[in-house]
Amino acid sequence: MDALEESVLASVWRQGGFAFCQLMRKCRSDPSMAEEAHDLAWEQLHLGDWHQVDCAWRDGYALACVYWAEELRRKGDHAEATRVLDMGLMMGGLAFRPRLNAAISSLSQASEPPSAVRGDDQLTVQAESLPPGSLQGPPMRTMAFPSIQKFLQELFAPGVPAILTDTMAHWPAMKKWKDLSYFHKIAGNRTVPVEVGETYLAEGWKQELMTMSRFLDRIYDPGDSTSRAYLAQHPLFDQIPELQRDIVTPDYCACGDGELHSINAWFGPSGTVTPLHHDPHHNLLAQVVGTKYVRLYSPELSDSLHPFSDPMLQNSSQLDLDKPDYERFPLAEKLAFVDCVLGEGQMLYIPPKWWHYVKSLSPSFSVSFWWRSS
Repeated sequence: MDALEESVLASVWRQGGFAFCQLMRKCRSDPSMAEEAHDLAWEQLHLGDWHQVDCAWRDGYALACVYWAEELRRKGDHAEATRVLDMGLMMGGLAFRPRLNAAISSLSQASEPPSAVRGDDQLTVQAESLPPGSLQGPPMRTMAFPSIQKFLQELFAPGVPAILTDTMAHWPAMKKWKDLSYFHKIAGNRTVPVEVGETYLAEGWKQELMTMSRFLDRIYDPGDSTSRAYLAQHPLFDQIPELQRDIVTPDYCACGDGELHSINAWFGPSGTVTPLHHDPHHNLLAQVVGTKYVRLYSPELSDSLHPFSDPMLQNSSQLDLDKPDYERFPLAEKLAFVDCVLGEGQMLYIPPKWWHYVKSLSPSFSVSFWWRSS
């Protein structure tokens, strides 16, 4: 084992992972032991709150994925090897991310091309109903490619939401992502986490792991609202660097001398909904494919929007905008809001703590850039 591997195993050993370290060292002479080591690390990742998992175990899990995937590749099971490597990228630490990506790249070159895809792979618009009262007020403020100074002075500093136009035409994604066969080709056999159900607040909502090709099929045939699949708030571009090359981080994300927190993908069929909620970060929501309806409420109205009392849901409103119960929540009926239909090539700046509801009006792919200001 190389120095990095020994360093990670030493850290896992200090966390009490004696059996795991012994199994990993046996992998040098018996690669089949990697699966058992993988399963042991997987158990450690799920013993308690995910945020409390020590980074040593996450790195150890990623290392086990590297070894187990190599054994699967040796046996000719490229699909399962790719799945294991993707799990390492999604659940593991950062220490072995370059090796995981290199292994996936090598597998992609050696594997069969994805199966034939449908001939109607263009994302097409499908109308969706909007919440009551939508698009009846004055239009949201719009700026055409504002300078950094103008963005900082007129939007960022005062905390004013606005649509930014003419900012994304140079992105390769603006052409490539309209054709779903591109995703089949680039990532058809990759495993991704997908939300299934009406919204994350709805009964029966769950998360599933599936290949990108299977998920893309669900975009054509989403079923009813309880089985709708949505690749939501996932760091897809960390997992699949080929897609990251199709986008460009906006210069506006440097405002406030802040730090880019995350870049997430939002990809799904028409009708996907993110319920009314707020986030602690500055947010640029970039609409690459399709259209979305977005409604925003000022942070000053938080009490009247009836946040959940559960600490896990305090940033979400009990008010269902698609079926508002104003007898139960009378204060919310007359609240002022701003809204818009966000079209292809437009970005929406959402300041921190602004409540927002989002609904896809067509099959849609959006990218959100979250950053903190210092």
